[in-house]
Amino acid sequence: MTTTAPVGPPAGSGTSDGTAVDKGLKSGSLGLVGSVVVGMASTAPAYSLAASLGLIVASGGAILAGVKAPAIMLLAFIPMYFIAVAYKELNEAEPDCGTTFTWATRAFGPIVGWMGGWGIIAADVIVMANLAQIAGAYSFTLADDVGIHNTLASNTFWSTVAGIFWIVIMTYICYRGIEVSARLQYGLLTIEVITPIMVAVVALIKVYSHTAPKGSLTPQLSWLWPGGLSFGGVIAPAVLTAAFIYWGWDTAVATNEEAADPGRTPGRAAVISTVLLLITYVLVTTSVVAFAGVGTDGIGLGSAANAADVFTAIGPALFGDSFLGHVGLGLLTVSILTSASASTQTTILPTARTALSMAVYKAVPRNFARIHPKYLTPTWSTIGMGAVSIGFYLLITIISTSLLAALIGSIGLQIAFYYGLTGMACAWFYRKTLLSSFRHLLMRGIIPLVGGIFLFAMFVYGLVSYAAADWLTDDAGKNVTIFGIGAVAVVGMLALGVGFVLIALQWWRSPDFFQGRTLPRRSADLVLVGVVEGVPSTLPGSGEQGTVIAKDLSNLPVGQVAIDPETGETFRKDVT
Repeated sequence: MTTTAPVGPPAGSGTSDGTAVDKGLKSGSLGLVGSVVVGMASTAPAYSLAASLGLIVASGGAILAGVKAPAIMLLAFIPMYFIAVAYKELNEAEPDCGTTFTWATRAFGPIVGWMGGWGIIAADVIVMANLAQIAGAYSFTLADDVGIHNTLASNTFWSTVAGIFWIVIMTYICYRGIEVSARLQYGLLTIEVITPIMVAVVALIKVYSHTAPKGSLTPQLSWLWPGGLSFGGVIAPAVLTAAFIYWGWDTAVATNEEAADPGRTPGRAAVISTVLLLITYVLVTTSVVAFAGVGTDGIGLGSAANAADVFTAIGPALFGDSFLGHVGLGLLTVSILTSASASTQTTILPTARTALSMAVYKAVPRNFARIHPKYLTPTWSTIGMGAVSIGFYLLITIISTSLLAALIGSIGLQIAFYYGLTGMACAWFYRKTLLSSFRHLLMRGIIPLVGGIFLFAMFVYGLVSYAAADWLTDDAGKNVTIFGIGAVAVVGMLALGVGFVLIALQWWRSPDFFQGRTLPRRSADLVLVGVVEGVPSTLPGSGEQGTVIAKDLSNLPVGQVAIDPETGETFRKDVT
């Protein structure tokens, strides 16, 4: 039996039934390479390794993963890849810049979807404080390296001022347009990827030529296997920290409505980005652990003094005091500065677009849906992200600079929450069509679900570990706690808790979204299966259509056929 329907407004036209809405962003601005660059730049490879590797090896001077740090990198990649697959599959069905917010709302309803969107925003706002602090301090370090001698890198006031300056600059670049942002990332990413690889090569040469300092180790294949590590006490918190290192590739999908092929390019870019990051991180981690060792003396990565920035800790010993050594140290400084500043920019991009999508569907105030008429970028969402980030950065700095160290772990909780939710949403959204092929069962069901379950398990185990009063200590050896509980756990849970307060406020102001009127729940009820002879396969200018068709046929192109996999009934639109 075939049911026909008259041609209605195409998907993306802003229909009242909750189908995809054209938000006014500049479409066709990013190709595959540009999307991969944006995705990788968002992870800030150099900065992420510098700030997190020491915390994976040890915590507070106590060995955590130790020489098994490369194994943690591999282990953290698995759920990241699984969730990247979930992003790819969901993006094919609905390439919406709200990503987790939109997809979780479709699958589980408005409350869960709103919290998914809030998880993205909260993680991005929190990380901005850490990025700004690194960018601010390294600005003065770079000035000192090039001959403008100063000691302001360790001055809280001036590094904070410089950090705010970076937020303002990058917010303006994001405001000016996605193409300007992408062009800048090409140069910045080149520096921040090549330099860590240079570090890895020099470190391995010194290790195998026996010119590495005392405490160095010879790399072993056993470093790639997590055997012997406690799941709750080591693997879970270490993987959460490593998740922070991989986190950011989803920016490639958050800019989907500005991609040349919204249904395919962003998802492919996300998967490619995670694989490239895996290769980079395992190589650099193995070489740095081998060169520095995991001891607590000197440059050993087991020392709490080296945890905050492993590259600065090993730099002098790695490159020496020669002219080339100073060049190498300078490149390290530049790579971390460009990495932090680039990530500041690419962190604003997905947050602004998540807020834009939420505003379009009336989940947050409508002002956040405003688009600049010339630059075609979110205005309120972009400027608002910059302003809130500055406010949070100042608040954390005023309370205690020690809290900045607590942010990385708490960001890991946010990441595990909304990435895990995306995996679950993918499996549930496609539940009715999973058995239509083995490929769908694997890629839309098993892989996303396993990734989601794994990340939620990491969330629970990590939260328990982070709540310990002695989990994080400051430079004086004192426990960093809030209300007597580990600060990492408190910051992470307070950030999520704020979301429920904001839900109540928005529900009171504008209940349409929460009553399912603007973005209703739906699943993959119909699957695209065929084309009527002689009819174009897509609507003019619409780009490639997703394989999932809405029940109201709003995104079914004229002449194409969709099938209900449960009943076998087919649907098509009349040819006009």
